[in-house]
Amino acid sequence: MMSRILLAVFLCLPSIPATAADLPSPTGPVVLTVTGQIAHTNADGTAQFDQAMLDALPQRTTTAVTPWLEGSHSFSGPLGSALLDAVGADGARLRVVALNDYAADVPAQDLRDFDVIFATAIDGQALTVRDKGPLFLIYPFDERPELFNEVYFGRSVWQIVRIDVLE
Repeated sequence: MMSRILLAVFLCLPSIPATAADLPSPTGPVVLTVTGQIAHTNADGTAQFDQAMLDALPQRTTTAVTPWLEGSHSFSGPLGSALLDAVGADGARLRVVALNDYAADVPAQDLRDFDVIFATAIDGQALTVRDKGPLFLIYPFDERPELFNEVYFGRSVWQIVRIDVLE
């Protein structure tokens, strides 16, 4: 009987969730650092991502009119919810920080409820710092017209370099 229990426990081991050490390390330049209440890290208590790591996450394309650009554009990049899952985020609030230290607080639930993306490309072209890259938080404004207002515009940070998972 005891051997059957031990065998059952042993067989279940591969299904135990990944540990913090299982987040791969970036091999290219780091474009995003995630800190705070996260379970999966790869660099001194933080989760660092290069472009290839971001590209490996589940992706989404959102076509939308925004107040920052003329006309409708196609934004693509990793789903915010996939990024939260990758780092094992355990917080209700995100502080999204831009290259120039501008920061906005974003409810973590927004990333799950609205299919928010961290756009890495616009109209098929990689975002650069010059055109709001490397990452631009985009809500699906055309699919969810109720999001087209100042509250969500303020949360749509561009030139993102860091996300702090809080509370």
